Amino acid sequence: MKGQEVLGALTSGLGNGAVKVIDLTETLTPEYPVIELPPEFTQASPFQKKELSRYNEQGPAWYWNDITINEHTGTHFDAPIHWVSGKDLPNNSVDTIDPAHFIAPVCVVDCTKEVAADQDFILTRKHLEDWEAKHGRIPAGSWVFLRSDWRKVVSSDNPKNMREDGAHHPGPDAECVQFMVKDRDVLGFGTECVGTDHGQAFHFDPPLPCHLYMHGAGKYGLQCMTNLDRLPPTGAVIFSAPLKIEEGSGSPLRVLALVPA
Repeated sequence: MKGQEVLGALTSGLGNGAVKVIDLTETLTPEYPVIELPPEFTQASPFQKKELSRYNEQGPAWYWNDITINEHTGTHFDAPIHWVSGKDLPNNSVDTIDPAHFIAPVCVVDCTKEVAADQDFILTRKHLEDWEAKHGRIPAGSWVFLRSDWRKVVSSDNPKNMREDGAHHPGPDAECVQFMVKDRDVLGFGTECVGTDHGQAFHFDPPLPCHLYMHGAGKYGLQCMTNLDRLPPTGAVIFSAPLKIEEGSGSPLRVLALVPA
């Protein structure tokens, strides 16, 4: 099938309902949680919005706002330059990444039962191999999403699940990340939680392996997503284009999934 026919089939599918668009993005509000680092480090700013005019004396025919936001707030994209392991790679910031990488298939690994039983669930290589036994090999160049239904599991007044010793939420261990990077050559890793790493990954060996190995290999991260329960294990296509920020380490974005009806 030629390119024009492929695009025609896609637009036809979108028009007749054969292809559905699923929004995987959380709504940005001042209350939306941001990742919390140990107190000795600089903290990310939460989303802030200041109204400039709303059909009034400040602007009689228009409504708009100033916004202040950290690159890693809300549903957001992590570029390789975000981590020290990826700082010297070519095309490592959001403004230089090949835009073809912003459209890719996804493998959704359903870990809802495990996370419901243990909020500190650790995704391992064995979990991915068991998933592959049911759904086939993870294709090179695809996203891997850990589905946890996190919003259904965690307390609504503590979405980061912070305790005295820090955050507690699921994520992969070092072997799992290396398997995704080296053995499966994935595009990146995504999650519904505030970070791609496990909540206690500061204490892993090495610390924060998802950031270390993913970004060191030129791979990407997506976090703070929602609606992963509406995606099939395979067959969906993800659109995840970050803002084109000069030397940006990441960006809030609208993550969309195309799913066959």
